[in-house]
Amino acid sequence: MQHDLETLTQALLSAAEKAGADSADAIALSGASVSIDVRGGTLEQAERSEGTDIGLRVFVGKRQANVSASETSDQTIAEMAERAVLMAREAPEDPYAGLADPDQLAKSWDVAALELADDTAEPSPAELQEDARRAEAAALGVQGISQVQAASASYSDRSIHLAASNGFSGGYRRTDRALYCVAIAGSGTEMERDHDGDSRIFQSDLRSPEDIGKSAAERTLTRLGATKPPTGSYPVLFDERISSSLIGHLLAAINGSAIARGSSWLRDAMGEAVLPDGIDLIENPHRPRAPGSRPFDAEGLPTRQRDIVKDGILQGWTLDLASARKLGLQSTANAGRGTGSAPSPTTWNVALSQGTQSREDLIRDMGTGLLVTSMIGSTINPNTGDYSRGASGLWIENGEIAGAVNECTVAGNLCEMLRTLRPANDARPWLSRVVPSLLVEGLTLAGS
Repeated sequence: MQHDLETLTQALLSAAEKAGADSADAIALSGASVSIDVRGGTLEQAERSEGTDIGLRVFVGKRQANVSASETSDQTIAEMAERAVLMAREAPEDPYAGLADPDQLAKSWDVAALELADDTAEPSPAELQEDARRAEAAALGVQGISQVQAASASYSDRSIHLAASNGFSGGYRRTDRALYCVAIAGSGTEMERDHDGDSRIFQSDLRSPEDIGKSAAERTLTRLGATKPPTGSYPVLFDERISSSLIGHLLAAINGSAIARGSSWLRDAMGEAVLPDGIDLIENPHRPRAPGSRPFDAEGLPTRQRDIVKDGILQGWTLDLASARKLGLQSTANAGRGTGSAPSPTTWNVALSQGTQSREDLIRDMGTGLLVTSMIGSTINPNTGDYSRGASGLWIENGEIAGAVNECTVAGNLCEMLRTLRPANDARPWLSRVVPSLLVEGLTLAGS
């Protein structure tokens, strides 16, 4: 499969040159995925997909165009190249467009060390169905659960190859195995639901179906009897399941595209404090068995570990080649792309410093406030960082859980929220965003 993808990318580059492109890069993706849904102990739905997708970006001077297809015949490749060149000739000039210089390219890498693919045999549909059935049965086995809305198991095996006329050529393979369960308790207007799931590169790392089903059920039961919390200013503890969304807002604000447009609430924050003293945010694209690991980025640059925030101080932006050129900086090797689009800045694996206290310690210390376990909707002002989201979770009174709450809004300003957060020590180390539960003081709750 890998050799075929390399052949496809070279064919795309040759066709682009023949069609009149000054330079080009090509990407080819190939793989298969299967998913199984179970309801009532029996198969509800099964899906399998296989295919190969290709993408071509061409440059004519400082003009560029991108085309893609899911058909790989010689005729299709030739037509793609001709169409892309015609499109590029009509596109506006972009002074920052262009491939990497040869001396910027990754020269060698160790894909095996990243452990991105599990060589264990692909699970059969029957095995996936059994996993989903066991998760469903475990959830239904918890007293108080009335039904399971969804129990799903899936597997995918994908390969990617990237090549460019500057001499770069490289690829790798990636596998994923996942299991998910949604449990329901109560009835009518008092019905509540919650979920749990796991996704791993290696099948042997996946949590057991019984663990996932039971956890989904227990989470659901804690939501029963929910009421609206009081309106006012309270501490808010963002549970580890959703705390990474706060760090996600920070990462979006330092994305090179947003900075280059001037549409970021952190556009003037380089070298300034954005997190509490002593807190680091580190990107590491070389963590073994991690979803965000990459040997090189979508422009062929070698990925590397970097400090995004060090001791609370913002160290730099997340840049691809184009955004780096606009800002007069060097790419941080954070280009990502699909077959149908040009590269754009993205982040790989990130990890926030963990604290010394457990989530239970923070619950005790917060006194009275809200433990958020679920969020819906989002109103984030990209220029000011003003924050407002719908939330539900558990109300804390005198350091103890008093009951479930829902239908409330949490509001604040991200600059202040991130600067004063307190991390717990409960982050899951295998995720691409390793972020513990986060306590933020003095947020505004709109409830009853």
